[in-house]
Amino acid sequence: MLFNAIEFIIFFVVVLSFIAIIRYRKFQHIFLLASSYFFFYFSSNYLLTLLIISTILDYYVGREIWKTTDKTRKKILLILSLAGNLGLLGFFKYADFAIDQFNILGNQFDLGTQIPLLNLALPIGISFYTFQTISYTVDVYRGKLSPCDSLREFALFVAFFPQLVAGPILRASQFLPQLREKAENFSFHRNLKLITIQNRNLQFGITLMAFGFLKKMFFADNIAPLVDSVFAYPIGLSSFEIFFGTIAFGVQIYCDFSGYSDIAIGAALILGFKIPINFNKPYFATSPIDFWRRWHISLSTWLRDYLYIPLGGNKKSKNRTYVNLFIVMFLGGLWHGASWNFVIWGTLHGIYLAAQKFIWDKFPSLKNHWFFKTTSGKVVSILITQYLVFLTWIPFRTNEPNHIIYSMQKFVLFDFQLNTILPFLERHDFSAVLVIIFFALNFITYKKPDLIQRLSKVRLRYWTILITFLLFLIIMFYDGIPQDFIYFRF
Repeated sequence: MLFNAIEFIIFFVVVLSFIAIIRYRKFQHIFLLASSYFFFYFSSNYLLTLLIISTILDYYVGREIWKTTDKTRKKILLILSLAGNLGLLGFFKYADFAIDQFNILGNQFDLGTQIPLLNLALPIGISFYTFQTISYTVDVYRGKLSPCDSLREFALFVAFFPQLVAGPILRASQFLPQLREKAENFSFHRNLKLITIQNRNLQFGITLMAFGFLKKMFFADNIAPLVDSVFAYPIGLSSFEIFFGTIAFGVQIYCDFSGYSDIAIGAALILGFKIPINFNKPYFATSPIDFWRRWHISLSTWLRDYLYIPLGGNKKSKNRTYVNLFIVMFLGGLWHGASWNFVIWGTLHGIYLAAQKFIWDKFPSLKNHWFFKTTSGKVVSILITQYLVFLTWIPFRTNEPNHIIYSMQKFVLFDFQLNTILPFLERHDFSAVLVIIFFALNFITYKKPDLIQRLSKVRLRYWTILITFLLFLIIMFYDGIPQDFIYFRF
């Protein structure tokens, strides 16, 4: 079920109405869980069973890990959880990719036999809810989190529909306490527990959702034709066309993914739950490390806590730190999809992170040099960082090796031909204007990071005018066919 489809709007209004009517916390949780399963089943049918398997596996494994005092048994149980979750993820997401690579290798050695592809359907959201359940089990194993006593509450944590399909990746420590806090903070008749929908949450949540829809349906979907025209077959295109198409894709994927996150966070807030932000002005990052503190924050912090630190982080030798950074981003790229272009994307970011750490280690005075604290220094840092970041969007967008090589060469060479610029912009005038408008608005929100929250608190009549205007823009440029969110593929 797409957020930008009328079915979701109807679904969400029905859920919200029932939550407002059902006054008891326990029944609300049951209803939210049933609604989340319906939401998932609507898009994935029988693949809902995989979500339920992961839920049951980690719920009972977590309880057993907590109860046992035997370290060997704890490790075995943890391995069982990792094997079960990563096994499902690996089989459904990477089996056909592995078979294809084996067949290619077989052709090189004239083995003759070809293994048929399984043509497996990719379960929507499996990359996200798998990481959620793994983080829960690992936190219980580390003693940082006590296991959930209620299968109902744990199942709701795993399946909570606003963020189920494309994040943000929730931690049990962030979500489960909220279920319990509601029981402590709200009461209704005879001290019965309940959740209430607060007006401030409703107004801020609707504002977030409106801006999320604007990002996706006004910006991302209307910039997509320009991007598609460039990367459908980039061979022969000019440097400017490749460069502008790459910039446009960077805007598209940001508006698409952060738009989804805004809708998810806003919907959750209306229902009474706080989900952490997933983006924090990534295109104003001043270094590759800073970029990953701002882009897909829930994934980058997950990779840090459950992969980078277990590998040794920066606690061992410097060379080991560089290798750890490279491995984390290599696997982070592979997490995005079973294709070599994502591996290239992740590898490039791994090289960026390792190179930055190497430079800081080799020249420690550069890290806090006075120049980079000035406005000019920050501007230079941002431009260099974003040039490197946007360069990596090329292999993220296209998976044809010759397309990647050609496009990256044109992006780097920067040999603009003036006679190609105006015809290209004329063909894609609306999309090009949206790219420019995006950067202008992005600068405004960078200067005023709490702008959306402040807009949600204006007087009701002004707030109503704002929301009406945003909806008008969305509907005015909506072609009636809801477009998939890019991160649904992962």
